[in-house]
Amino acid sequence: MIKYIDTIEGITPQQLEGFFVGWLEPLKQEKHFELFEKSDYFWLAIDEDNNKVVGFITAISDKVLSAYIPLLEVVPSQQGKGIGRKLVELMLDTLKSYYMIDLVCDEDKTPFYKKYGMCKATAMMFRNYDKQGGK
Repeated sequence: MIKYIDTIEGITPQQLEGFFVGWLEPLKQEKHFELFEKSDYFWLAIDEDNNKVVGFITAISDKVLSAYIPLLEVVPSQQGKGIGRKLVELMLDTLKSYYMIDLVCDEDKTPFYKKYGMCKATAMMFRNYDKQGGK
């Protein structure tokens, strides 16, 4: 059974395994935990059978008009089970009072987000891959 929470109370960095697959330098568990401490909003998916975090979504906001969703991840062994869908639904509900909710994703992910009424837009970005591990 998957439980969804928006608090890190009772969560430890050791419960964060298997994320950032394919990254040149995946985040260490302590730095991953810090993401939740410093994000304005987040939701976690917890596998109640083993008490591990199996998915998460984060958002940062000016808390007036806009919010940005930088990360949505589900561990590979749990993908395709609706966890990502539920996390997006929870976050969009959390952010429903904002004028704009933005995210940047790879082209192959756009059909997933279109299901939630999001529209494709042009975005610009810069990546410091040498900082990918949170250094």
